[in-house]
Amino acid sequence: MDASGPPEPQLYAAHEPIFPRRVKGTFRNLKWVIMAITLGIYYITPWIRWDRGPGMPDQAVLVDLGNRRFFFFMIEIWPHEFYFVAGLLIMAGLGLFLFTSALGRVWCGYACPQTVWTDLYILVERWIEGDRNARVRLWNEGWSLRKARLRLVKWTVWLLIGLATGGAWIFYFTDAPTLLSDLLRGTAHPVAYITMAFLTLTTFFFGGFAREQICIYACPWPRIQAAMMDEDTLTVAYREWRGEPRGKLAKDEPTKSDGGAKGDCIDCMACVNVCPMGIDIRNGQQMECITCALCIDACDDVMDRIGKPRGLIDYMALKDETAERAGTKPKPLMKHVLRPRTLLYFGLWSAFGIGLIVALFLRSPVDLNVTPMRNPVYVLLADGSIRNTFEIRIRNKQAGLRDFAVTATVPGPDGEPVALPLTLENVEGNVVQVAADATLTQRVYVTAPKGDALAEGRLTDITIWLQDVNGADRASKGTVFTGKEG
Repeated sequence: MDASGPPEPQLYAAHEPIFPRRVKGTFRNLKWVIMAITLGIYYITPWIRWDRGPGMPDQAVLVDLGNRRFFFFMIEIWPHEFYFVAGLLIMAGLGLFLFTSALGRVWCGYACPQTVWTDLYILVERWIEGDRNARVRLWNEGWSLRKARLRLVKWTVWLLIGLATGGAWIFYFTDAPTLLSDLLRGTAHPVAYITMAFLTLTTFFFGGFAREQICIYACPWPRIQAAMMDEDTLTVAYREWRGEPRGKLAKDEPTKSDGGAKGDCIDCMACVNVCPMGIDIRNGQQMECITCALCIDACDDVMDRIGKPRGLIDYMALKDETAERAGTKPKPLMKHVLRPRTLLYFGLWSAFGIGLIVALFLRSPVDLNVTPMRNPVYVLLADGSIRNTFEIRIRNKQAGLRDFAVTATVPGPDGEPVALPLTLENVEGNVVQVAADATLTQRVYVTAPKGDALAEGRLTDITIWLQDVNGADRASKGTVFTGKEG
């Protein structure tokens, strides 16, 4: 390109360190509460015990990859029930759409793991190096023994937090107390150490050195959120009509909130100094804004000190900003939240949730699968009867040993089921035992007498039944019986 032409657009901006100032207020307190709850759930959950009986894992929440199962308190999900996990993922997506449509990037500002761990890392940084001004001075000064000591202490604490993060993650995949003992003795599987090291380093890097870069460049949600928002979405915004023209104020000088000509904004930069993304909300809506609302707390504090009304920076909808400029009253907040778009998202979210709950309670505690053995298709016995072989798989989802009776029926002339002769390989009678939380594979022989329509025909629908001998649980599976013409 010609040197005199316009510069090429840059897709990536060089990283500039951001040192958010400490702030107090409603939204900062809310973020502390959410951080404590989310970190508490993440770190404590693997250690919650849940008695499921002998031979079963006692961990309340466990992803048992070895046995291909997922345990969540009293709920146990098997591989063929993955639709429950898929349903939860769909609900999570719809929930994200719902909250974004109603309150903008509220997930990003309060509950996103990147935000939560970054807040924790900034808190540690503030404890060790001081508040914003002290951290800025430390960044700008040359290396010294004091600076090296502070950096080393801070990075050590960050690494310990990252180590706890990686450790908590792997505890979800095996018994936590046992794994912790193996880790400390150095006898755990290498995959455990590799996973911990990877999560430790990524947490250390993402939360400590690439904080806002992850939100801007790595996360796709800032670019998707625009499709989820409209002019009724509540988001953090600056009341420009009230704040401009900004500038220093003399004592008791009237501003627009008092009927004067000057704006309420005194250009103190408090909103910029507390922003973890380093943006100026007064410049309008920006992709980098995660709507954490810390700028609201900072601005409200300044307004209180200069005797002006709060709300210069506030949660508001674009439609409200237009109405306020015209001097009309804005819509109530709940009318912004409860509108057709959000109600539609909530309805879809609720429908999936209710469907999953119904499916969870309706699922059978026993599963039966039937596979016809086709080599040979059938066997002609000495008495002229025809025998078919089937392989059944019985899955007992309960915590105790259970006895199941296996039978086979065919529809009779009047529609009532007619029992067929049935035997089990290597089993006396027709009752099998299935251990707790286990699957049994059993070969079954079904026989049709000589001259019977079932024996002389081609393919006939039959049903294999499974009945709990000591309970009411029952399962069945349809299959086909192959006769001579088959």
